[in-house]
Amino acid sequence: MTAPHQAAPGKDEATRALAMSTIAFTICFAVWTIFSIIAVRIKDELGLSETQFGLLVGTPILTGSLVRVALGVWTDRYGGRLVYTATMLAAAIATVLLAFAQTYPQMLAAALGVGLAGGAFAVGVAYVARFYPAERQGTALGIFGVGNVGAAVTKFVAPLILIAWGWQAVALIWAAVLVVMALVFWFTTEDDPVIKARRAGLAPAPKSFWSEFAPLKNVQVWRFALYYFFVFGAFVALALWLPRYLIGVYGFDIKTAGIVGAAYSIPASIFRAYGGALSDRIGARAVMYRTFAVSALATLVLSLPTGDYVLRGINGPVALHVEVGPALFIAVAFVLGFVMSLGKAAVYKHIPVYYPQNVGAVGGLVGMIGGLGGFVLPIAFGALNDLTGLWSSCFMLLFAIVAVSFVWMHVAIRRMERRAAGGLGYAAQ
Repeated sequence: MTAPHQAAPGKDEATRALAMSTIAFTICFAVWTIFSIIAVRIKDELGLSETQFGLLVGTPILTGSLVRVALGVWTDRYGGRLVYTATMLAAAIATVLLAFAQTYPQMLAAALGVGLAGGAFAVGVAYVARFYPAERQGTALGIFGVGNVGAAVTKFVAPLILIAWGWQAVALIWAAVLVVMALVFWFTTEDDPVIKARRAGLAPAPKSFWSEFAPLKNVQVWRFALYYFFVFGAFVALALWLPRYLIGVYGFDIKTAGIVGAAYSIPASIFRAYGGALSDRIGARAVMYRTFAVSALATLVLSLPTGDYVLRGINGPVALHVEVGPALFIAVAFVLGFVMSLGKAAVYKHIPVYYPQNVGAVGGLVGMIGGLGGFVLPIAFGALNDLTGLWSSCFMLLFAIVAVSFVWMHVAIRRMERRAAGGLGYAAQ
């Protein structure tokens, strides 16, 4: 929010903006994660290595991450209605081009354009936040974040289309839906209150472009970004990686792997709304503590490699078999997805509270770093597979990330509490 609410938006107007933004984000997210399904077939057709596969599924995530800061700032300046519509149309064009790509470099180039769909998150956050007061923004942004369920839509529907008509049909259908959504969004939404006030001369013109980035010098912003690198970046990475993991580890077919992958994505998306409401009620900090504690335990369990060990017992060698079976894996992944959804909402509850005049820039940076996790981690997962030969190595990496995040958060909070006790206030940490 770059200016105060000059006139509070009507309830219907705010509800419509939130509903249409959430639906649009769901479709954008489905497009953004399209490679989680079609890349499995492309890998077989082109004979890609694990690292090449990881790069392909991660490339759209790179674009969608890098453009978030710019899209967030543009939304603050020009309004979400215009920027959201333009972003969807641009992503649709790239998705059409993907259907006609023949070589690996061509697919990587098209994937960069497909990734624009992921940038819609920063647009939606800045747009929706302007329609709601601070005490309701956690809930509103949590509901908007339910659009992450688009990953599950892709995993449920794309395998059926792929089997029937090929992966190119998936790309063309997803592009068509994106175009339709862009048009529906444009004709059913209105400009946010700040943009309306500026046009009526009731609000000052936006600040200079570079001044929008001033809060990014605060260490606190980068701490929030690390949190989001895990709760969102790891979510995206796993949403992309799980079908491949389930096929490689448990021998699932692509349809079954897609369904199970969707079972992970759904709670990691839908419960984000609950995470926003919970953050409004008990505080985002309390939610983050719970998120990191449970995530550390879950990733530790999933890190256990399958193996047979011989222990030196009192009465001689003791054979021990360690394995995380498919039922346990799915259950723990469900729990991990659930607490990640709470954490995603909690991170974005912080931003309008600490940086009400720079939601676009700060939200864009945090979203960018989180999205980069979705790009970097699949590549790291593939490289770790090639280097270690252990499928569970991806969860070992995630455990290390959540442990560092947990420690940094606790140290920063204790420092703020000591400063508050000394009368210095809550300086940004």
